[in-house]
This record gives sequence, structure tokens and C-alpha cells, in this order.
Amino acid sequence: MALAAVVAAAVAAVGLLAFSLVDWPAFNASNVTRALTTVGQVVALAALALSVWLLRARRAVPAAKLLSWAALSGFVTVTLGMPLAATRLYLFGVSVDQEFRTEFLTRMTDTAALKDMTYADLPSFYPAGWFWVGGRLANLLGMDGWEVFKPYAIASLAVASVVSLVLWSKLIRDHVAVLVASAVTAIAVAYASPEAYSAVLVVLLPPVLVLAWGGLYRPRRTGTDGWGAIVGTGIFLGIAATFYTLYLGWAAFAVTLMALASAALAVRAQGSWRAALDPAVRLAVIAAIAGLLALVVWLPYLLEARTGATASSGTALHYLPDTGARLPLPMFHFSLIGALCLLGTVWLVGRFTSSRRAQALGIGVVAVYAWWLLSMAVTAIGNTLLSFRLEPVLLVLLGAAGVFGFLDFARWTFLATSENPRVRAGIVAIGALGAVAFVQNIPQVLATEITTAYTDTDGNGERADKRPPGAASYYDEVDAAIAAQRPGPRSDTVVLTADTGFLSFYPYFGFQGLTSHYANPLAQFDRRAAAIADWTEAESPDALIRAMDESPWRAPDVFVFRKGTDGYTLRLAEDVYPNDPNVRRYTVAFPQTLFDDPRFTTTEVGPFVVVTRVG
Repeated sequence: MALAAVVAAAVAAVGLLAFSLVDWPAFNASNVTRALTTVGQVVALAALALSVWLLRARRAVPAAKLLSWAALSGFVTVTLGMPLAATRLYLFGVSVDQEFRTEFLTRMTDTAALKDMTYADLPSFYPAGWFWVGGRLANLLGMDGWEVFKPYAIASLAVASVVSLVLWSKLIRDHVAVLVASAVTAIAVAYASPEAYSAVLVVLLPPVLVLAWGGLYRPRRTGTDGWGAIVGTGIFLGIAATFYTLYLGWAAFAVTLMALASAALAVRAQGSWRAALDPAVRLAVIAAIAGLLALVVWLPYLLEARTGATASSGTALHYLPDTGARLPLPMFHFSLIGALCLLGTVWLVGRFTSSRRAQALGIGVVAVYAWWLLSMAVTAIGNTLLSFRLEPVLLVLLGAAGVFGFLDFARWTFLATSENPRVRAGIVAIGALGAVAFVQNIPQVLATEITTAYTDTDGNGERADKRPPGAASYYDEVDAAIAAQRPGPRSDTVVLTADTGFLSFYPYFGFQGLTSHYANPLAQFDRRAAAIADWTEAESPDALIRAMDESPWRAPDVFVFRKGTDGYTLRLAEDVYPNDPNVRRYTVAFPQTLFDDPRFTTTEVGPFVVVTRVG
């Protein structure tokens, strides 16, 4: 795995560097990069096909494995890197959720400590694992956090895909592992890649579930077998805990279902309740390993939460889009992914009693639907379990099963036709053409995300589509205005602004976050919002300064306002769940007279007004 990860990282680095040396046209304004993306994908698929042939024939096996690693990482690199070659931003630019993710990476680039992405003096609430590694990479390369986001996201997904391939190869035959890992990777790139730090877990989930089932269910082995799989599962869950809490919760739920199923089967086979002890012990070991690894990033927050007051509302679980209110049934979609999922569903049902792979993937699918139903059920008590985020997980599980189903169907057809070589050739052609058809459509699936990467203004104040940039083009002047009044590290300054994209590019701390759903519960988002509203009612600069100094949080050192007809304005947000959309925007206005005082300096920068407290 370590060697494969090095190969994947090298391939991604070389590919992304090569892409950056050419002045490409914007993807949303030209078909040139789309054409070159397709060429690169076909070359990668051809290399993967060659590796499958070599592995199946047991010829030049080490070289074939190396080729499969390079080809799979190359596929990820060209599929994401080529469409984004003319922009410095990743999928979705710095819009919506990608704004706070970029802010987090900017924070972890500025410091190796597990600090909150927005709020001063608080430990991180969101798991910092993926962002911490990205921050160290940015430091190594001498790049800003926002600028390293795109190459790091692509390279990390390439590495995770190749690691997944290596894991598959330890569970099934090498050539089949390449086929399954390639399909899972393609699905993950299409449907999970915008959220890069979770996508690296998505590609690993199918083989990890097979690994976990192999460790928990040992019907014909002694109690000492399978402990390597148990340790591996625990390590994966621990890594998941440091990367993405939701997938940790779901994966732990799925593994627990496996342990319960294993215990029930053991009790039935042995006729004694003592038979359930072994799966229980194995599950406890998995939990212990995962828990210890999770503490690496969770301990600072847990210690602070013992004494800190959490928010009463506006949590990350207050979101229920339309897709989270109904069960996903991709196997009935009239598309290539729908056909693969349908084939996977049939294979899971037909082979569930005879195939351990089908059992593992089947339990994973059941866990997705069970979690989805639980998520819909807990809406009755005012929360959700964010089940809509599991749709990529369902797709890769059914997609992996679909590959196994296709192989079984091909084998049966080949034998039923007396091993007719023309039948074999036809089946191979169908599979190859289907793969090309799916992968060349991935940029279309990601069209909105790619377009946003070109239309958003980046940290250099430029739009990649060469059109006039937005207000973010003034951020460098805003930063200069702040630095003129407050020289020193940016992390020593707290900024109150509604243009929180500014914090995505510059590592200032913020007084208030984008929305309560991304805010640290210890930050008391709702109380801070109320305090800001109260400050607008201050009758004099003295009253404003007194109110700021008496607040329970570190007060803003700088305000970055927009100019409005009724004063200096901030456009804030409040949680209105269960409504959809779950966020309501509202504007507060500070009278200009509150800052007519020598203890404040005021600088106008484009559409912004930068007010710095100097006394």
C-alpha cells in the first residue's frame, strides 16, 4: 500500500504539473479540454485493461501491478485535473460548502495545531485529519491553503483509489481487483469527488466491508483466525474518525450489523449463546482501535466540551433536502449507473447465501437503507442523520456488486455457449464500451461543479473564465488595509464580516461563521448573532466598545462591512430548520456614527468598508 501510494502521488503530481504548464481555455467555454479529458481517460482504461490481461495470464505480474497503480491514479488525475486545468480552484470553487472547507484548509496551512477554522481560542469541531495533511503539504510546497486545495484533493483521491486497489487484491484475485477498484473509483469520481475529504473514504468502504466481514464471521475457522482483518477494520474506522464523522458513524453502524449477524449465525450453528462472545470481542477490539485513533483529533474538542457551553440550536444535523426525504433507488434509473446498480442488486440477492463478498456488500446496502430510514424517523424529534450524504456510498456498493454480477453473468454465458470465443469477445466489447461511455460522461455529471470553479473569483482576485471578477477581487486590498493597522500574524486578529469567503483566503479568525450548520457548537452561534444585533443598537461609540468588551467571547478587532443606504451592513444567517432551505438570510446595519471615534479607523475598499479598532 505504501509503494502504491507513492506511485499514485507521483503520477498525480506529474500529471497536474503538466496540465499547469499549458494555457488551456476555460472548460465551460470550450470543448478542447473535454476532448483531451476523453483521450486521457481512454488511454488510462486501455492501460488498466492491459494490466488485467497480464494479471489474468500471470505474466509480468510485478509490472502489471505497477501499471494498474499508475493507470488508476492517472485516470483520477486526468478526469478531474484536465477539466480544471485552467482554474486554480477545485470543484465548486469557493461556493457554499466548499467555502468553509477552503477556510479549514487555510487554517491548517497557517498552523499545525488543531484550531477551529473560524473561531479564536477554540479547538476544531470538524475532524481535521484530511485538512491537517493538506496544510503540511501546502507548507512543504510553499503554497497558500486555498491554492493547494485543488491539487491536494485530486492527488489524495488518486492515492486512496490505488490503496483501495491494493486492498481489493488481498481479498480477491488480482485481475478482478483491478476491474472492481476501477469501477468503484469511476463512480466515486463522478458522485463523491466534490467533497474530496469524504471521497477518499468512499473508495475504500467496499473492500473494508469485505475485510470486516471476513474478520467477524468465521464459520469454519478457529477463534484465533481473522485478527488481521479486525485490526485493519479498526484502523480504517479510526482514520474515518479523523476525516469525516458521518462516514465513521455509518461505517461503525454497518460493522455492528455485521457483528450482530455473525453472532446470530454462530448461535444458530452451535446452539449456545456463548458462541456470540467471539464476534462481540472482535467488535470491541475494532471499537477500541478506532477510538484510540479518533482521539488524535477529537481529544482537544472533547476536553473543551466538558466545560464549554454548546449551542442550543443550529447544529450540523439540521438539514433535510428532498433527496434525504425519500429512499434512493438507483437500480431503477434509466442510465449506465442504473443498469450497473440493477445488476448488482440481482447479484446480491442471488448470491447472498453462497458468496461472502455478496454478504459483506449486501449488509452494507442494508445499513445504508436502515440509516436512511432512521434519518427520516428522527426528523420527528427535530434532527436528521444527513442520510443524503450516503448516496455515493450506496452507488459504490451496488457498483462493486454490479461488476461481480457482470463477471458471473459473462462466465455463465460463455459456458452456456460452449466457450464460443466470439461470445467472449462480444462480452468484453460490451464491458469496455460501457466503461468508456460512463467515464467520458463524468465531466457532464460534474458540469455545475466545474463551471463554478471557473466563475468564482480565486484568491488572486481572478476568474478563470477571464470575465470580470466579483467582490472577492478586492480581498487583497482589504487584507492590506488590515495589515497596515494591525501588523503581525493574521491569526492574531479577529474579523467580523459577512463576506466569510475572505477567511477562506486569509487565515484571520472570524467572530461569526458562515451559518450555524458549519459553526463549532462551542462558539454559541445563536448567542453571537444576538450580540451582533444588540451592538447595532448602541447609542454611542463608548456604548459599542463597552458592549464588545463585556461579551463572553474575544471581540472583533476588525469589521469588514458592505456599504448600505442605512449604514454599514452585514448579511447574516439563521437556522430555520425544518424549512427547506434551512437557512434564512437577514441584514443588520451599524450606524456610521458608531465608528466616528479615534479608537476606530475606517478605510473604504471597493464595495467594502474596513473598520479597525485601534484603541
